[in-house]
Amino acid sequence: MAKEPRPVEELSIWEDAHKMLIKARKEGIETAHDRLDQQTPHCKFCELGVSCRNCTMGPCKITPKAPRGVCGADADVIVARNFGRFVTGGAAGHSDHGRDLIEVLEAIVEGQTSDYKITDEEKLIRIAGEIGINTEGRSIKDIASDVVECFFADFGSRKKEVAFLSRVPRKRKDLWTKLGMTPRGVDREIAEMMHRTHMGCDNDAPNTLVHAARTALADGWAGSMIGTELSDVIFGTPTPSMSHANLGILKRDQVNILVHGHNPVVSEMILAAAREPELVEKAKALGASGINIGGLCCTGNELLMRQGIPMAGNHLMTELAIITGAVEAVVVDYQCIMPSLVQISDCYHTKFIDTAQKARFTGAIHFDIHPHNAMEQAREIVRIAIKAYAERDDSRVDIPGDPVDIMTGFSNEAVIAALGGTLDPLVKAIADGDIRGAVGIVGCNNPKFKQDSMNVGLAKELIKKDILVLVTGCVTTAAGKAGLLLPEAIDMAGPGLKKICGALGIPPVLHYGSCVDNARILQLCAALANALGVDISDLPVGASSPEWYSEKAAAIGLYAVASGIYTHLGHPPHILGSETVTNLAVAGLEDLVGASFVIEPDPVKAAELFDTRIKAKRKGLGLSE
Repeated sequence: MAKEPRPVEELSIWEDAHKMLIKARKEGIETAHDRLDQQTPHCKFCELGVSCRNCTMGPCKITPKAPRGVCGADADVIVARNFGRFVTGGAAGHSDHGRDLIEVLEAIVEGQTSDYKITDEEKLIRIAGEIGINTEGRSIKDIASDVVECFFADFGSRKKEVAFLSRVPRKRKDLWTKLGMTPRGVDREIAEMMHRTHMGCDNDAPNTLVHAARTALADGWAGSMIGTELSDVIFGTPTPSMSHANLGILKRDQVNILVHGHNPVVSEMILAAAREPELVEKAKALGASGINIGGLCCTGNELLMRQGIPMAGNHLMTELAIITGAVEAVVVDYQCIMPSLVQISDCYHTKFIDTAQKARFTGAIHFDIHPHNAMEQAREIVRIAIKAYAERDDSRVDIPGDPVDIMTGFSNEAVIAALGGTLDPLVKAIADGDIRGAVGIVGCNNPKFKQDSMNVGLAKELIKKDILVLVTGCVTTAAGKAGLLLPEAIDMAGPGLKKICGALGIPPVLHYGSCVDNARILQLCAALANALGVDISDLPVGASSPEWYSEKAAAIGLYAVASGIYTHLGHPPHILGSETVTNLAVAGLEDLVGASFVIEPDPVKAAELFDTRIKAKRKGLGLSE
């Protein structure tokens, strides 16, 4: 017997989501919420992390009657193996994104593309200096060539440490050396984790988890950081600007193209093509007033930060955006793209277009975009979307609500510029207690949660306590729709935060980019620690991924903890089947790296945990409340 669907009010906090969920049900279209209901109850062995299929002697599951797998591995070993591989999957995803940016910069240097260019030469020169490359009297092309070689080497096996460890406080680097956590190369750490978790290799759970931390650090301080910094070099470093968010950004009278995924290499070209007068005229010839580009998830965040392109929604809005009936094309690159989008697009006139060999979708229209052909391919994609406009069924179009205003573009460079070119005013605001601390809220939606209830709830509770909030990824759209990304949001903040943000004309919740841009938060924490002459673990800071779901979020959480940042998750990873692994995650890591995970599904209680932590760290620095 089919389950009765849950009321839409239980699935999301947003009115635009409620309307589209109702429309989906009327039109017989299945969404992630329906599929979650079909998949529950989940396998308890998988939830606990005690099932293993790493070899064909199994698969095995650990029970009180069968406490060891066929090979003899117990629950601790199996859970550690599974979690290590889970983190490694996330590190591979984010870091491969970074590699793609190196390849684009290489194509620019070698003259293989005219579609991309070095936009922020000043930042390129600054990065080169940080990683030990001589810049004096040299051309930008020669400097960029050396940067390419250095960053490619960060993915290899011959270095003792990745280049951006030049940013890490000395105390933290020494600790990593002592613990055997120093990241040497992205691909090296990923390959070693796969080796360690092969049957008959690493069968000591804590040892496996130390390498999991090393693998995550290779992502945070190399793969992701390279992706962020080179995106700025190529496409421009974000500066504050205004934009809009929610499904109301779709235009009934325009060709609507949504870009989705994580890599700006594709979405920047789609945007450039959509602005070309010839293509705009083609759209007008079919009766449209223009071409409208909107963002989904993190590639949307990339365009939002640099180009002010509005956000249609986050992860759990991607299906619902198509259900409006107003989308001519969804153009995707990779990561966090539900395969269901292909089927839902087929229910409308929407064209679903994939653009990467590493992320093909059965039933999609495929374009293989590379630096040498990107603009040509992007133009053809926009032409397909324009033609689809003529196929739109206006009777099925329902665009819910009006877009809300948001402020975006807070890179570290923009923040430092707003502070007068130095971190000193921020240090003073923290010392004076006007800003008691800071928390990065990052990551995902998960249909196990009422959409964005934790993301928004936690942000609101923290700013009440004069704790500055930085948001990335899917939390961005949530914070924006809740009105938290506007200067007027200081009315929801505590007196200290209201004073500082009011003086600067900025929101108490700052949009810091896509999920790969969590590297910006790492860099900021390191810069503050260096300015104060302390370790990152001494700072009154924290991190949170309240509604996380992905391997990437696990890698982010682990590199935050390993860097010394107390990290909150709204629900646990699949580790509860091992007391050893669980205790290490929520307590033991505190002794090793000065931070740990904490699990709390209630936003008010989670904010109280951060408040207690920040009080203790302020006291440790000799700062009063």
